[in-house]
Amino acid sequence: MLRSRRSFLLAGAGVRLLAQATHGATIAGTVRRYPDPLTELDVFLLTDPAHTSLLPAHYNRAITKNSATLLFGCDRAGGMQAWRMDLKNAQSRQLTEVENLDPASLTLTPDNRSFCYFAGRSLYISNFGTPRPRKLYDVPEGWERSEGMTVGPDGTHATFAEQKGESSRIRMVTLTQGAARTLLEAPFVVSQPIPRPMRAQIVYRRGEEALWLVNQDGAQNRQLKLASGRIGPANWSPDGRTLLYLNFPDDPKELNTIREHTPDANTDKLVAKTSQFGHFGFNNDTSVFVGASRNISSPALLLLLRVTRREMTLCEHKSSAALVAPRFSPDSQRVYFQSDRHGKPAIYDMHVEKLVEKTETEG
Repeated sequence: MLRSRRSFLLAGAGVRLLAQATHGATIAGTVRRYPDPLTELDVFLLTDPAHTSLLPAHYNRAITKNSATLLFGCDRAGGMQAWRMDLKNAQSRQLTEVENLDPASLTLTPDNRSFCYFAGRSLYISNFGTPRPRKLYDVPEGWERSEGMTVGPDGTHATFAEQKGESSRIRMVTLTQGAARTLLEAPFVVSQPIPRPMRAQIVYRRGEEALWLVNQDGAQNRQLKLASGRIGPANWSPDGRTLLYLNFPDDPKELNTIREHTPDANTDKLVAKTSQFGHFGFNNDTSVFVGASRNISSPALLLLLRVTRREMTLCEHKSSAALVAPRFSPDSQRVYFQSDRHGKPAIYDMHVEKLVEKTETEG
């Protein structure tokens, strides 16, 4: 174990020598592999924990459909910027040179040719071939951004929320001309609007209190009838048929659960009880879940199989569950997550091809 730790630390030194990067620079990858102290399974550290590296929001596209490229944010160039990593060799290339980039807002477009993000009050789109940013939109004076921005499955619009005092509105901006329109206005703070795959609808949050669903023409705005308790992370299944979310019961002695809501049938059902997941993700056919436990005595990353409702520990994450925010690659063969266990928040990877069947990617 001492030898593994020494090798781990020595490998990190090579990355720190490459800390100063410039726009367009390519940084050689140094993947550090170590056996997890709890399970002895291999964990791969992909970024240097001397600098903060963050994945996009859990509902945004961070990995290309062929599972070969990762989009993420990193401050190794002096400020938070967008980077692109080749997952075959971990080489990374800086894509932006902007101020106040929000790494959570980074998202690939559905065709994997471009990416969008907010920097300060401005929304941008860049093409990977020539990543010179094109400004699409500025948040108007008197308004502030709410949490969340994503590009819909059809790749035509960016959707996000703005707030003014205690009121909010959902905005949609075209990726071609930057034309903006207001979808709806609400008398409370709206966040994380997520377009529904295969349907012209958007789900959005009112904190941990409620999820609402609205048509993209602003019609049929309604609160979803979910299980009692607080609402944790939520996201659409890839086919758009159901909405999967974490339920945090009001009674802290009860277990957190994964639940599935079907808006078209107005039904809500239990998928599985968890060992206190604080964040989660799922594979492309929603047959397997990956969760970050927020159990203080066992801060672990776990797989959960839907059919058996049994969990398997992958590794310790030793971080806050909200930061870990685990997710599968599109082919379900790898799990990516974040942790600050070795310094600043960094991006980690585990190979799960022996545990999870490969899934077909969309498109």
